[in-house]
Amino acid sequence: MTTITSSTSTGLQAHDLCFGYQNRAVIDNVSLELEPGTLTALVGPNGAGKSTLLHLLQGRLKASSGSVQCLASIALMPQRAAIDWSFPITVLEMVKLGRGPKRHGPGNEDVDQILERVGMSNLRNRRLSRLSGGQQQRVLLARALTQQSGVLLLDEPCSAIDPPTREHLLDVMRQQADSGQTLLVSSHDWGSALDSYDRVVVLDGNVRACGTPVEVREHLSDMTCMMGSSCCD
Repeated sequence: MTTITSSTSTGLQAHDLCFGYQNRAVIDNVSLELEPGTLTALVGPNGAGKSTLLHLLQGRLKASSGSVQCLASIALMPQRAAIDWSFPITVLEMVKLGRGPKRHGPGNEDVDQILERVGMSNLRNRRLSRLSGGQQQRVLLARALTQQSGVLLLDEPCSAIDPPTREHLLDVMRQQADSGQTLLVSSHDWGSALDSYDRVVVLDGNVRACGTPVEVREHLSDMTCMMGSSCCD
């Protein structure tokens, strides 16, 4: 099982994480380190285990072996498809749910400020069912930010949204990293990973490469076929 402790001086460390379904390994001896105040992209092909790894790091899944060490609380922004957007509540009510049943975290005034940061303050009273895909992503990010965690894991926050919304979300994530929060963001977007992030982790069951965008780009010629794209262009 995963051992989660708080004995590291860095943002988050994972050591030799393993996890599988029905005798099929999904995560195989994955180790990584996220330093405080960094914005890291987690990239890899479909089925690489990106979502599984995020759930292991956050504690929603238990690894068969390995450990996670973190000094701070860990929040997870799930994929948009994992949410029932027909639920009859407003944007504001959805974001407040991020504080949890004990209502710890920011008050109403702070929630309003978070909604403004993600560009949703004018839609605070709109029903979830009336939101576009990009608006839904903004709501999920706002809900995650209300948890005021030291580490924020985001599962495909920039998928299937328009370029202006993508740029806005990246700006918000950069601001969070600059303020000291540690972010790990799963993504299919190689170009964004190599242009907008401090570090890049390439995952395909295990870690194939990890480092700065420049360092990882040097390995891309060996990974083009794995990624199924012209990621070296």
